[in-house]
Formats: sequence, C-alpha cells, structure tokens
Amino acid sequence: MGWQFNGREAVYLQIAARLRSDILMGKYPPDTQIPSVRTLAFEAAVNPNTMQRALAHLEFEGILYSKGTIGRFVTWDTQVLQAARKKMHREYVRKWLSEAEMIGMSTEELIYYIREEDDSNE
Repeated sequence: MGWQFNGREAVYLQIAARLRSDILMGKYPPDTQIPSVRTLAFEAAVNPNTMQRALAHLEFEGILYSKGTIGRFVTWDTQVLQAARKKMHREYVRKWLSEAEMIGMSTEELIYYIREEDDSNE
C-alpha cells in the first residue's frame, strides 16, 4: 500500500505518525531494527532527508534509539511504548470528538453510536 500525505501537516510528521502507529501495533516489535532511511524513503517516495527527520523525531520521543552505524531500533522500554500508545488513543478520541461536534453530535451521542456499532459487530 502506498503512502499518502495530506497538505495540512508537515510530511515528516505524517511519516513519524505512521511509523509510530506501525510500531505500537506490533509491525516492529521492541528491540528490533527498523528498515534503513533509504529503504523507508523509497517505500514512502520521499527524500531521504525527510525520512531522516521523521526518524529523528521518533528518537526524540524515545520510541526509537540508534546503534551508531548499525541502524535504528525500537525501544524495549515498555513504559515509553505504553505512554505513546495512550497518547495515540487520546489523539484519536480528540479527533472523533471534534468531528462529532462539527456535525452537531454530543459526546453522549457519540458514545451511544460507538457502543451500538460495537454491539452490532459481535
């Protein structure tokens, strides 16, 4: 699946968000090496400098760490990963609440429809 970017947010932040999600969903387990900057840049069809910036952002967050010339690895620190997962979940909830508000839906209605949808999928 190709990577798609919107014009509302810097590309490197969108890349960082996608890689963060991939990591938190288990595509790259803790203490495993992620693909090289050039490999990821090729996959995403972006300049390697843009990919480098995204990976540096994830390093700053503590989700990735560097082993010098060997490459970058996913942190083994479960507290960092749990905090990142919680932050990601909160961001999705904020987005849902914001979109619901734009169409005149209350928080209670949103919760009702989420539960109703969840019940229909069982």
